[in-house]
Amino acid sequence: MQDTFGRPITYLRVSVTDRCDFRCFYCMSENMTFLPREDLLSIEELDQVCSTFINRGVRKIRLTGGEPLVRRGIMELIARLARHKDTGLLDEITLTTNGSQLSKHAHVIKRLGIDRINVSLDTLDADKFAEITRRGRLEQVLHGLEAAKDAKLKVKINTVALKAFNEGELSDMLKWCGANGFDQTLIETMPLGDIGGDRVDQYLPLSDVKKRLAQDWTLSPSSLNTGGPSAYMDVAETGQKIGFITPLSNHFCDSCNRMRLTCTGTLYMCLGQDSSVDMRKALRDDPSHGLLNAAIDKALTLKPKGHEFVIEPGHGGPALKRHMSVTGG
Repeated sequence: MQDTFGRPITYLRVSVTDRCDFRCFYCMSENMTFLPREDLLSIEELDQVCSTFINRGVRKIRLTGGEPLVRRGIMELIARLARHKDTGLLDEITLTTNGSQLSKHAHVIKRLGIDRINVSLDTLDADKFAEITRRGRLEQVLHGLEAAKDAKLKVKINTVALKAFNEGELSDMLKWCGANGFDQTLIETMPLGDIGGDRVDQYLPLSDVKKRLAQDWTLSPSSLNTGGPSAYMDVAETGQKIGFITPLSNHFCDSCNRMRLTCTGTLYMCLGQDSSVDMRKALRDDPSHGLLNAAIDKALTLKPKGHEFVIEPGHGGPALKRHMSVTGG
């Protein structure tokens, strides 16, 4: 599959639920109204949509949320998708999680076919962690990460860089990641959804962060290129990698290889644009999947060249109404 700009689409991110057991203040409001469960695609329907994409050339599936490990039936979905790894059509299934459920599920997801996970973790300070998540416990996530290591899962830590909040501990977090054998990716805050406040005061350009880290660490451009938004650097002292995702300070759209499927079956061609295609209706109206394939064809023509995120004084509200947890973090 290729879009109209010649970019191959080989990566599908799938939000299996908009629900989460945390309420991170840069992601969602404290009092969220979640979708009715009956609006969500069933596990069977998620499998059918993903399988159609895989048959069309998608090589990587990432399961996201919300928090994917709170979705009922998630293990069945992983097992269903793993059959495509067995046939060679799918290279990998990965998962992004907040880590709260890993102590229970790390060994299971490894056994079912997931080898690599991303864990969202923005601070190693327990009080700050409670403040960010509004209801999470750092100890719970750290226990989950130990379980992931024990299960031999490869772990990457995703950290949102937040001005005047965690910017002073990013070097220490890089050291901690290195000691644990974790790669890390730093992410600029994204203006998605109403969080009950302004994001201007949160925005920290990663160009500034990189300069500060370079005072403590030897960073050099990495040969790793996943086709995704992260620009990686090697950290000589730890042997690990650090990535930088810069949706605001340096757009990464030219090499975008992905689409995003929500838990309700809406397909977004771009994280930062509202154009979408209804995959649920196509799936339910035509069991032969003819309409589903036609919807994918339409999506390829609608994928935009890039997004237009802006955060600056007077423009600190959401660029889009939908929250990251709906689209898939």
